[in-house]
Amino acid sequence: MFLLSLVALAAVMFASLSLGSSTIGATDVAAFVAGNASDMANNVLANVRVPRVLGGVLAGAALAEAGALIQATLNNPLASPNIIGVNAGSGLFVLLFACVAPHALGISAAAAFLGALASALLVFFVSAYAGASRLTIVLAGMALTAIFTAGMNTVLIFNPDAYVNSSGFLVGSLSGVMVSELAIPGIMICAGLILAMGQGTRLNILSLGDEGAHALGLNVNCTRLALLSLAALLAGAAVCFSGLIGFVGLIVPHVVRYVAGHDNRRVLALSPIMGATLVCACDTIARTLFAPFEIPVGICMALVGGPFFIYLILRSRKGEVDGRA
Repeated sequence: MFLLSLVALAAVMFASLSLGSSTIGATDVAAFVAGNASDMANNVLANVRVPRVLGGVLAGAALAEAGALIQATLNNPLASPNIIGVNAGSGLFVLLFACVAPHALGISAAAAFLGALASALLVFFVSAYAGASRLTIVLAGMALTAIFTAGMNTVLIFNPDAYVNSSGFLVGSLSGVMVSELAIPGIMICAGLILAMGQGTRLNILSLGDEGAHALGLNVNCTRLALLSLAALLAGAAVCFSGLIGFVGLIVPHVVRYVAGHDNRRVLALSPIMGATLVCACDTIARTLFAPFEIPVGICMALVGGPFFIYLILRSRKGEVDGRA
């Protein structure tokens, strides 16, 4: 399954590099890899398509892994970075820091992490101390999302130039992504993925319930806090360059559990690959379906994720979604 997922990701990446509004195709991509492409092909691929594909891979991998961590940590199949307000909190902090220090190196990634961490901590305290049900946590997350979204809109009303392409940022877009913008978030995402893939055993213990986890010597609250912080790192790093792309962290972990089972070690290993594949595929569709016009990838993801979220709610009401789903 792991190898098949890698092959699918490679195929989608090649298709994304080969398709677009210009005449650059698969033969030009092959020539680019071989180092003998034309000047026009080099310019388009190096400055437009390659950064966009890399951005899609990083964002998809980070958001999918963050979603898998959040769902398993909160034992809530309806949770994901965009559902519980992590993405929105990250976006608000990015815009706020953009007003204060727009040109500071790395400030966007740091601000995104702080915003995501603040949102994750709020959700943690709700789940740990309020004795909230799954639906209550989702509703609380939606309330946080509404508050943070209102904050972002307020910032843009008073300072419309706070963020270039702010409309794309609010819905999630990979348009205009540059390699230089991916350096610091890319390091954060790679480090976060390495750490996350080693947490499968702890998440499996958490799935036994608080009493069972305590009996096995696991500090439940500290573990949940650490895992939510790790999810915040991944989601914040993705948001700082891709904007508020939603539903990746909701859809992918469910698909992985369907095809590979509920062992969190497998889920955490496969989610980044499938998440990267999903975002790259949706971005390719979004920018080629109506070429030369394009729609942000966030809109494409919402069209897929919205119905999927409704489906999960209906299954949850029927009792078909258990704590492992």
